[in-house]
Amino acid sequence: MENQQNKFIDPNDAVLLLIDHQSGLFQTVQDMDVPTLRRNVIALAKMAKLVNMPAINTASVPSGPNGPLIPEVNEILPEIVYVPRNGEINAWDNPKFVKAVEATGRKTLIIAGTLTSICLAFPAISALADGYKVYTVIDASGNWSKMATDITLARIVQAGAIPTDTFALMAEVQNTWNRSDAMEFASIYGELLPHYGLLIESHQRAFSEGQANDGSKKGGI
Repeated sequence: MENQQNKFIDPNDAVLLLIDHQSGLFQTVQDMDVPTLRRNVIALAKMAKLVNMPAINTASVPSGPNGPLIPEVNEILPEIVYVPRNGEINAWDNPKFVKAVEATGRKTLIIAGTLTSICLAFPAISALADGYKVYTVIDASGNWSKMATDITLARIVQAGAIPTDTFALMAEVQNTWNRSDAMEFASIYGELLPHYGLLIESHQRAFSEGQANDGSKKGGI
């Protein structure tokens, strides 16, 4: 049987699933700082918009203590498909959610969810059982403890999921710097990692000054 884990992401076969990124649930996150988690989720939304990747989100009892979805995702992706749930903890147990995924015609799922042990893991395992290729973005999926995240990672990898982080996932989707939107990717990287943003900024300044100096030399000939 072909080992799907040896393949890289085909952006034309991928759909982004953002599950339960809710303000109340964010308050329970202890395995990473919440501003970083939020920044990573926003970066995934920006990546999906950049490459025209379909996206679906859902919330678990948003009128209760879990709270509403963070607003930035819908601001970036106003066309995102929202699927309400009827109390199902596992989003994959909601037939409308599964149908929304099927309607994309894509078989590679990029999943991020809070909390990692439940909102990410349960639908990931279910989708794998239904024959999907699943990438789980761990640093866009907060959890109540590092130990819980470590256990969850072991479980989803055994099931066949491919764990990754936001920066690596974006680089895999980008694939090459030889593309017209390369600097738009660079801009998102800079937001994810401020030090990388400084690197890009210094490179652009050096490049601009080099061009200016070259132009002045040519003008004097």
